[in-house]
Parts: sequence; structure tokens; C-alpha cells
Amino acid sequence: MSSDPIADLLTKIRNAGMARKKETEAPHSKIKEMLVKILKQEGLIEDYKIEDQTIRIYLKFVKNHFIILGLERISKPGLRRYIKVKKIRPDRSKINIISTSQGLMTDREAFKKKLGGEILCQIR
Repeated sequence: MSSDPIADLLTKIRNAGMARKKETEAPHSKIKEMLVKILKQEGLIEDYKIEDQTIRIYLKFVKNHFIILGLERISKPGLRRYIKVKKIRPDRSKINIISTSQGLMTDREAFKKKLGGEILCQIR
């Protein structure tokens, strides 16, 4: 069991994608559910389901290649990374997931709502 559940979830998704598995599962928590919901909204996974105390994630492939090129944890338990709204630069080639006072959202949403927060991870 990892002391960083978000990094554990990202690793499970990355490893399942590299192994070309259609689905993976992880223990359920509210923050993981919000993170997976954003991945679904951005079209990076097919779907997800909450079953008992687990989240089942259905991965998305295009021509037998995993659609997510990279998953990287930015803010870690030992070194938290925060960003002010003035420093947010939305980029179409990557998505930053930011934890704000209004919940988890992409960097584009945080920029529109003028919110800063903790950068949890980056997806390419």
C-alpha cells in the first residue's frame, strides 16, 4: 500500500495502458473518483464504475495504442506544489489537474474561474 493514493492510481492506469489491458481497478476514495471523472470528461478514458469499495476504470485505445502518453504526479506528499491563477498557462498538449477550493478541475477550468491551487498531476 502506497502512502500516496493518487500516485498509486496514476501508476495503475499507466501500467494497465502499457500492458494494453482494457480495464483496471483501484480502491475507491472521493478524490480518486473526482480525478477519474475529469479523465472521462476530457475523453482520456472510456468510462468508469464504482463497485463496492473499488473504482473500475475502462481504458481508451486508438488503433491499439493507449491514448494517454504520460501521467506524472507533480505535487507529492513530501513536496507540495501550488500555482497562482496568474501563473496558470493552459496548454492543449497537456492537462494539469488542480485541486482548488471548489474541488478538482483542469487547468483550463481553473483559469476561467480565476482559481489557483495545488497541482496534483499532469497528463499528456
